[in-house]
Amino acid sequence: LLEGRPKDASGTVTSCSIEGTRPILLEIQALVCQTAFGIPRRQSSGADLNRINLLMAVLEKRLGLHLGACDAYVNIAGGMKIIEPAVDLAIAMAVASSFLNVPAGDRLIAMGEVGLSGEVRNISQIEQRVQEALKMGYETIVIPKVSAERIKGIKGIENIKIVPVESVKDAIALIRK
Repeated sequence: LLEGRPKDASGTVTSCSIEGTRPILLEIQALVCQTAFGIPRRQSSGADLNRINLLMAVLEKRLGLHLGACDAYVNIAGGMKIIEPAVDLAIAMAVASSFLNVPAGDRLIAMGEVGLSGEVRNISQIEQRVQEALKMGYETIVIPKVSAERIKGIKGIENIKIVPVESVKDAIALIRK
């Protein structure tokens, strides 16, 4: 599902979902641009549109990103359909990356649920998700801060950059650097 990813493109972030007991890496794509009409268009393929609208509202309220006058298109590459909230952080980062027109990074993966206050919440099976990211060669893994203790014993974790974040604002700061 990750083959053919563009290098250094804004609006793309990788995440990890769990299907049964198997971790699957996904490419989240977002395209955000000023609307040409009075009412912005929002469209999603593979992710719940209501959830995307909620995440965009969090980005607008908590980070001051003016998304209300923007069209937004979100796609889960490969035709996957994901309802798991563990991909919230990657969706929010992809939307912000596209809006700011700054790449998040090819070797970055993000996972975590985003709450209405902008906090990044714990997710299930974080250990399996991080192990899969390690196996696939990711160099930076953005996870909820509350999950950081659970991954300390994973073999090879010392060779990569783990970024525990408390809020979506902390995660978006990684893009703005």
